[in-house]
Amino acid sequence: MNKLPADPLALILGILALVIGIAGCCCYGITAIFPLVMSIIGLVVANKSLREFGENPDAFDPQSRSNVNTAKIINIIAIVINSLVFLVAIAAFAFYGTLISSAILDGIENGNFEEDDYYQSDDYYNSDSESDTINTWEEDDYIIEKESEVEEKDSIDIK
Repeated sequence: MNKLPADPLALILGILALVIGIAGCCCYGITAIFPLVMSIIGLVVANKSLREFGENPDAFDPQSRSNVNTAKIINIIAIVINSLVFLVAIAAFAFYGTLISSAILDGIENGNFEEDDYYQSDDYYNSDSESDTINTWEEDDYIIEKESEVEEKDSIDIK
């Protein structure tokens, strides 16, 4: 008896689509489109093979039909999982894109989009208050001693 044409192919595509799809969750669902396409191809190939088995069941091995049926179920599961991951990724991009674009539009409408950074604004350079000034080191704050002076002080302390 012969094997169905999609016996190994549909199963391999379904398993790869599941593995890549689950691993793609770590990439925010960006890669979910590739396993989604793989699982759709696997499902189409499995359905064609099951149709061939239905037309001529005596020509094919019943174990091959069982393998293709299992591949069909795995591909359906992969389609559902990868579709959900892809939809969540699109929703996340839409949500963050909306937040970013609304923040940019608010800045443009208020006219202060160039002064968002305090250090690039004129307030930073023209401030007169004591709290806005930057502390600078004065020369009188620290006295750096030479090694010879330190050795002299140590020798004086020892005596």
